[in-house]
Amino acid sequence: MHKRFVNHCTIELSLIPQGAILIKSGQEDINPSKPKMEFVQTFHSGGSSIYLPGSSLKGAIRSHAERIVRTVGSDKRPTDSDSNQLWANDPLNDKYEYLKDQNNKDLPATEIYKKSSFTDQIFGNTSIASRIRIEDAYPQDKTKLKIEQRHGVAIDRVFGSVAVGPFDYEVCTSGEFHTKIHLKNFSLAQLGLVGLVLRDLNEGWFAIGFAKSRGLGNVKINYHKAVVQYPGCKLEDNQIKAFGKQQTWSNTALLGAGEFLQGENENPYNFPFPDIQNTSIEAEKMELNFGTQLIWNNEGEKTVSNLFELAVNEWSKLLTEGAAA
Repeated sequence: MHKRFVNHCTIELSLIPQGAILIKSGQEDINPSKPKMEFVQTFHSGGSSIYLPGSSLKGAIRSHAERIVRTVGSDKRPTDSDSNQLWANDPLNDKYEYLKDQNNKDLPATEIYKKSSFTDQIFGNTSIASRIRIEDAYPQDKTKLKIEQRHGVAIDRVFGSVAVGPFDYEVCTSGEFHTKIHLKNFSLAQLGLVGLVLRDLNEGWFAIGFAKSRGLGNVKINYHKAVVQYPGCKLEDNQIKAFGKQQTWSNTALLGAGEFLQGENENPYNFPFPDIQNTSIEAEKMELNFGTQLIWNNEGEKTVSNLFELAVNEWSKLLTEGAAA
């Protein structure tokens, strides 16, 4: 499905530390005056700066997405290959033998996608690419960052005494880190799951980085904008129309990938259909007057949370269908 581009969603947001956070660099500086655990840094905006790696954010988001799916679905692959039951695997221990044929060769891409867990279909596995991409989160204003050193000591769990000498680590306690989340060729249920994960991150149900069980890593989310784009469509007579096809939708329609894949042999990946929600936002032309887009700019009813609420409606339908199956 990565050979086509039917829809795309970009979510712009900022992560604001609620207390201390630390994403460790994994390297210890040769300077003895530096803490043993330093914040990961890179060159940005003309100088060295701490940042939140997209890979770290994606790992935390994926882990919680799997937790949600296991809660409402299953942690085991359905025995019935035609089952609609939601499930999430353990990607670290899964050998993915079910994605190979009797000769230990990879199945066709369409079969790999359909046999993969719901979370693997979004975040990818060893056989299929991810459809979600999270950019590194850089500070919006480096002068507003507050970085401090803290001290800790490892305790022997048996004797209750000091196990090793004291250590120090670097944390950020204030600032704002800007990032973008990109989701391509998505169903509305997949977008809804991402929205639920971000809601829980904002509520403090899970954290990011080092020492999460000790209170570090809590953040608040400040949404800036969300854009849903249909690059293969145009606006015609106040409707969204697919290029070269007779498919049309309302100019306020939020469309999942399955809406664009109708016709004989057009949907071998079994994207859900219908996959549509009506919005209060009118579509507009994309840059260069090619393609259409809907923009949630956090003004009035055009909030990013409103977009997620619409997508979660389709997520809820998916759960109902899975339970009925």
